[in-house]
This record gives sequence, C-alpha cells and structure tokens, in this order.
Amino acid sequence: MSRLIDPVSKRVLRAGYRTALALHTFATARRRGGAPRVWYGGARVGDVGGTLVKLRRLTQRFPETRRDYNAVYLLSNAAYLPHLALARLRRAGVPIVLNQNGVFYPAWYEGDWRAMNERMALAYHAADHVFWQSDFCRRAADRFLGERRGPGEILFNAVDTRRFAPAEQRSPAQPFTFLMTGKIDSHMGYRPRAALEALAGARRGGLAARLVLAGRFDADVAAEIDARIAAPDLAGAVERRGAYTQAEAPALYAGADAYLALTFNDACPNAVIEAMACGLPVLFNDSGGTPELVGHSAGVGLAVPQGFERVAVPAAEAIAEGMKRIVMDRESMARAARARAVARFDIEDWLARHEQVFRRLIGGSP
Repeated sequence: MSRLIDPVSKRVLRAGYRTALALHTFATARRRGGAPRVWYGGARVGDVGGTLVKLRRLTQRFPETRRDYNAVYLLSNAAYLPHLALARLRRAGVPIVLNQNGVFYPAWYEGDWRAMNERMALAYHAADHVFWQSDFCRRAADRFLGERRGPGEILFNAVDTRRFAPAEQRSPAQPFTFLMTGKIDSHMGYRPRAALEALAGARRGGLAARLVLAGRFDADVAAEIDARIAAPDLAGAVERRGAYTQAEAPALYAGADAYLALTFNDACPNAVIEAMACGLPVLFNDSGGTPELVGHSAGVGLAVPQGFERVAVPAAEAIAEGMKRIVMDRESMARAARARAVARFDIEDWLARHEQVFRRLIGGSP
C-alpha cells in the first residue's frame, strides 16, 4: 500500500473498475457444488509484491474461473468488490473467502485511513470465512474494521520449501552478508536508512559485515542510499540491486548469511518466510506479525514501542548489536529457521487448507 494519497484520476479509474466488477457478478452464471471453481474478484496475479505473488501461488492449484464459479476469494489488499457486488453474491449463495492482511492506520497512511478501512470492512464482514495472515492481522482488523462475527482462522503465508531451500553447498560469504529486500516507497525509507547506519556502527566496532539491498526503490530513496554508501565508512560494504522475480529469489537468498527485516508492524511478510526457508536467520523489528513467524530461535527481535500512531524503528546501536548476535550464533539460528519454515509455512499445507475450506463452503466432497 502506498503512503501517498491517490490522485483524482486514479480514484476515478478505480471506481470504474469496481463498478465493472459489480456488474460482472450480475452477468455471470454460477453453479453450486462440485470441485472448487474460484473467481478472485478482480485481483491480479504477478511476480513481484506480496499480494500478487500470493495469488499466483493460489492459482497454480485453483486456476481462476471468471464465469462459472462457485466460490469467490478476496484479498484484503485487493478487495475491489463494492457492497452491491458482495450483497449479490450472498443472495446467490456464493461463498466468499477473504485473506485478511493489513489495515490502514496513521503510522503509515497519510490519507483518509478511516474511509479506506470502511471500504475494506465490507468484505471482512461479508465473508463466509476469513484467513487472517497472523494473529496481529486479526487483532488489527478487529480494531480498525470492527469485531468480526463469523468463522475464521490464522493461516500464515507459505512458500514452496523445496524450491526455497538452503544451498546444497554453502560457502559462507566473507565478509558476513546481511540481505534486505522489498518495495521501498518513500515512507519506507527508514528501513534502509536504519540498516545503513547500523552497519556503519557495527563495522566501526570491528564486525566484518556487508549489506545487500534488493528490490524496487523510489527515486528519492535510491538517491539517498547511493549517497550514503559512497561515504568512506561504508565504501565497498553495500550493494544496491534492482527488482528481482520469484524465479530469481532463491539465488538471491543463497548469496546471503542472514536477513534483515526492519518494517514496523509488518503483517506477515512473504520475504521473511522465504528467507527462513532458505536457512537465513532473521534480524527483525519486534512488532506486527513478524515475531509470530520467526519465534525465539530463528533470529533476533529488536524491541520497539508498540502502537499504530507512528512508526517505531530500533536504534542503530541496537541493530548493530543484533547483527553481532546473529553472526555469533548463525548456524544454530539457520537450522531453526529452516526447520520452522518447513513445519509451519509449507505451500502444500497452505493449499490443502484452502481446499478444505472451499469444499466445505460449496458443499463439495471432503
């Protein structure tokens, strides 16, 4: 989600898109029972970004059916159906399943977060079943969307742990390499900023470490990073790469020793799960849903004030100390990260649970 308020033209286009989707629910035929035939309510599949990637993984098991569908699956970050469409689906007896991620609140969204939450709440309360991506997601949704009365459960995001796996022959990089990834908009610039200051401090303290930054960066963030890493205390210690695809992701993780996750109140970051599956310990901002993913043995949490009013970032000194702890106990944390990912976040378990819920709701065979 972007921190910037949408321009008028974009809002008009989105309103038109929602209207078209509402009309689609009236024009399409639906059959009950049988195998799951899922329509995704206008959400798009992609290769970059948590929502797009999640939908890609789901459609590999449940290809989209745009007309003859018997279930609708919505993602909270791409819940485009207006009240009219949701009401139509409920009258037609078409079950709605919602994957609930984050919500809007002042710490990250400068626009009318109340209005955005009112729109998001429509699907949240209309759904026949909700998959919260973490317990943090559940608590945040109940707080900002209104307490839900209906079935739901925590279902963390998942990855293919056969493809996202530790390198067969790992040669530890010298110096020790931390990895930070993601789409870094201007309002997320605090992430690389804090990481760079921490790395500079850790290196001054004698830690032989480097940092790889990979992803899509807003122009102002990229310029700030490039200026900072040109300074003498970070010269040659930081590499900034561009966006990468899911096909390229395992190799990216394989080139690192640990993962750095500094996003405040991250709901259920796919990248953290991918990194853990690849055997990377995680140094993380101890807020949001990330602590639920990493636990106590697969990384190091950095305490911050909790809340929804403003972003909380660990001090550079605390991050630097966390880096040292990761380096000292890397191997045991790496084993714990891999084991935790396989046990809790494997894609086959995730898909199987979706199928069970779909079949129960549509009345198909168990």
